[in-house]
Amino acid sequence: MGGKCPHRRVKKRRYSHKSNRRAKFLVMGDDIVYDSLKKTENGEAKPLPVDEDLPGLGQFYCLHCDRYFSTLTVRDDHFKTKRHKKRLKQMSSDVAPHCQIDADLAAGMGLPDNGPKLMSF
Repeated sequence: MGGKCPHRRVKKRRYSHKSNRRAKFLVMGDDIVYDSLKKTENGEAKPLPVDEDLPGLGQFYCLHCDRYFSTLTVRDDHFKTKRHKKRLKQMSSDVAPHCQIDADLAAGMGLPDNGPKLMSF
């Protein structure tokens, strides 16, 4: 009577789809978004240029999530989502996210720290 669950195939296909894998590389890294947020706090944000290739001509943008939206209402609905609030909290923390320099230092590829120089006699 039983058999496998029919939804199992759908769930597996959802994560291996080509568009999902491609979207993984289109988002800016946390450190780049964090740096751009710090720049906009010091000065006023510039108006966005019109770009025909982006949704909504590139006018409706969420800086924290690095996403463009088609209309103002869709962007405002995005501001109410759990994903945006989590990202907002992550980007507003005082601690900067990890960057490539931190990864190089952790791997031992940075400048060596041999301690203070000793005087030789």
